[in-house]
Amino acid sequence: MSLFVDRVSRSQSMVQQLLARLLRTSLALLFKPATRWLSLSSQRRWMDIMAMTTLRARDVADHDDPVAGVPCRHYQPLHAQSTVLYLHGGGYVAGSPDSHKAITSHMARFANARVVVPDYRLAPEHPCPAAIEDAVAVYCQLLAEGVHPDTLTIMGDSAGGGLTMATLQVLKQKEIALPASVILFSPWVDLTLSQLFDTDRDIMLSQEWLQGAALNYGQTDLARPQCSPIYGDLSGLPPVLIQAGSDEILLNDSLRLCEALNEAGTSAHLQVHPQRWHDFQLHAGVLADADHALMTCARFILQHRKEPQS
Repeated sequence: MSLFVDRVSRSQSMVQQLLARLLRTSLALLFKPATRWLSLSSQRRWMDIMAMTTLRARDVADHDDPVAGVPCRHYQPLHAQSTVLYLHGGGYVAGSPDSHKAITSHMARFANARVVVPDYRLAPEHPCPAAIEDAVAVYCQLLAEGVHPDTLTIMGDSAGGGLTMATLQVLKQKEIALPASVILFSPWVDLTLSQLFDTDRDIMLSQEWLQGAALNYGQTDLARPQCSPIYGDLSGLPPVLIQAGSDEILLNDSLRLCEALNEAGTSAHLQVHPQRWHDFQLHAGVLADADHALMTCARFILQHRKEPQS
């Protein structure tokens, strides 16, 4: 086991074990088949419908307001001390602030942070680099509005994790101040799908769906860093925390990215949760492992947040 990999171990109550089995079975029956048989527009609606089964943090206010012309959902605790720019997953072809309301609202609560969730443009209507352009625009507008980069974190899950890395590379190229920290959940950083993990154990994603999403978003030259940021410049980036489940098709993307970041001189740490599926953090408020994962993220944000110098 490499020094930068932490295989999380935690004893669980019988109730949590049964709940995890129920969630696993439900996702296997309701999510994965939908990605195979439904049209893309129906998949988008279905993802939002399934999000209705997740638990939003009720004690965090939210509102919708565009940032830099990009529609955004804002979660605003009363005395927020940090800001999180959260880029949702969905294979670049689906997903929305609604589909990720549980993970983002609980993140706001645990981290006592304002969380901004862009409803960035999706493929195939808007292929790469449209999503990157939207993310960069929102980030820059947050800075322009007075958010200090030392109090800012970029987070993303799945395709949103890849989008986070691509956004960071653009910000670095443009010499724009980088955030204090980066958090990724099961990031999809190699659209060539060259080193997928055990495809049979993943209850959510299939190789066929990922291939279709990759072509819709990247179209040609899927190995270019805009699409597959693992092949881009990974040096000089803020500290990175990566979380993944042991039972997911994209686990190797997390392992490879963590190793590549450390080799490039960027501090990165990977936590692998045993017997957990892709984006299990979406079940925050219900699944104890998801809550623990987000609380770890909150500590990571606090650890790397700095008081802005006047």
